[in-house]
Amino acid sequence: MSSPSVAAPDKLDAAVLKIAGVVVLGAIMSILDVTVVSVALPTFQTEFDATYARVAWTMTGYTLALATVIPLTGWAADRFGTKRLYMTALVLFTFGSGLCATADSIGQLIAYRVLQGLGGGMLMPLGMTIMTRAAGPQRIGRLMAVLGVPMLLGPIGGPILGGWMIDIASWHWIFLINLPIGLVALIYAAVALPKDSPEPSESFDFVGMLMLSPGLALFLYGVSSLPETGTFADRKVWLPMLVGGALVIGFVFYSFKPRHPLLDLRLLRDRNLSVAALTLAVFMIAFMGAGLLFPSYFLQVRGETTLDAGLLMAPQGIGAMVTMPIAGMLADKIPVGRTVPFALVLIAAGFFAFTQVGTDTSYWLLCGALFVMGLGMGGTMMPVMTSALRTLTNHEVARGSTLLNIVQQIAGSVGSAIMSVILTNELNDSPAIPGVTDPQTGEPITEAGLAIAVEQNPALAAQFPVEPSVLERGLEFVADAFGTTFWVGFALVLATFIPAFLLPRRREVSHLNDDEKVATPVVIH
Repeated sequence: MSSPSVAAPDKLDAAVLKIAGVVVLGAIMSILDVTVVSVALPTFQTEFDATYARVAWTMTGYTLALATVIPLTGWAADRFGTKRLYMTALVLFTFGSGLCATADSIGQLIAYRVLQGLGGGMLMPLGMTIMTRAAGPQRIGRLMAVLGVPMLLGPIGGPILGGWMIDIASWHWIFLINLPIGLVALIYAAVALPKDSPEPSESFDFVGMLMLSPGLALFLYGVSSLPETGTFADRKVWLPMLVGGALVIGFVFYSFKPRHPLLDLRLLRDRNLSVAALTLAVFMIAFMGAGLLFPSYFLQVRGETTLDAGLLMAPQGIGAMVTMPIAGMLADKIPVGRTVPFALVLIAAGFFAFTQVGTDTSYWLLCGALFVMGLGMGGTMMPVMTSALRTLTNHEVARGSTLLNIVQQIAGSVGSAIMSVILTNELNDSPAIPGVTDPQTGEPITEAGLAIAVEQNPALAAQFPVEPSVLERGLEFVADAFGTTFWVGFALVLATFIPAFLLPRRREVSHLNDDEKVATPVVIH
């Protein structure tokens, strides 16, 4: 007669779903906070009397904190246990959120956002580790699909929630909302998460930490400065990228020497993990880069409010919700190499519609394209992660999820910077309006710049009286600039097919429980 502990149920039972609920709560807080703050930047400019470049550090500081702490998560999970570390991350994130709401200056807000990011950076890789161990090898796909919901809905729900809260209350509430959610998540985690066994035998890789964490932070700092400077030639961009890149490359060569490196690149010997990481990297550069510009099109070209722009993005989330449970179930039964390429076809088809955008493109077409993209998203991201983690042992899962999160963070930041620079450079080619200058800087105002400003604030039309044809030309120029940028994103989506065709096309043997077999003592008398 088989033991119940050995016979892993095919469906997700109540105990596993209870654990998934904790992880999803943490993921929602961490991911929503990135996109919620993005819509508050103009408000921060007004409240703190700061430039856009200055207030943008409320996002950049958070991102750099994430990049700094993610490499430590794998070691810390083994050393202190996933439950204890996850609860610590929740406390840090929630405490940082409360401090953000009390900020009296932009400098304070940036500092508190860094503290918040230190907690937020650990939540996702820890959540992936906890859920993978809870599900077992036969149910990873379905459980990862649950975790994928906040990852896909965050960029959609964030602008809606942020715009609504700022409209009805104040910017403080985009942070205060995390306090009750964080408290509930903390109590929920204490009750629902199983106790685990820390492994204090592994030494901490201080040399690796001094190379990798500052290297990632410096590299991403340079990348994040690209949209502001518009060129790689600026010292603010190339110097930190060069130093950071050198540190990261140095770490890559160094990491194969210690027995327990900070980031175990030996895991890339696993073909599934390496191919999945490459697919994920190309995909994140393409989709996260151009995808973040979809709401900007609605705001700058179509003159929609932040709330309406968020609502127009909703079809993407609906599409993802339709396919994600199906993709999760299929990932447990069919090799992802047979399903992911079909999902990428849907993304490419939806993306192509945005390469044709103009000043009056049908919302039915664009919302339909977003829905189709969402269908593809639901069948791509989490199945790829499932493939990456499935053949790792239980002990390797924490390190593997940390590696995947670093790939996501770097690729997403690089993609966002590249697309922002392309769009900015396209807009800079717009002709200047003769005799019209910015009253604050004295710089000439371009047709595109004025068209964007008037679309977002129609009252400015009276301050800068020009012929209607000038605004029409400027708006058409802006729409063409977005279309050109989306063509680059579309090309990168097509490039994702190359590593995707290398994903496993036959069932792989899971090694998730190998540690337990090895750990069983054999007594010899």
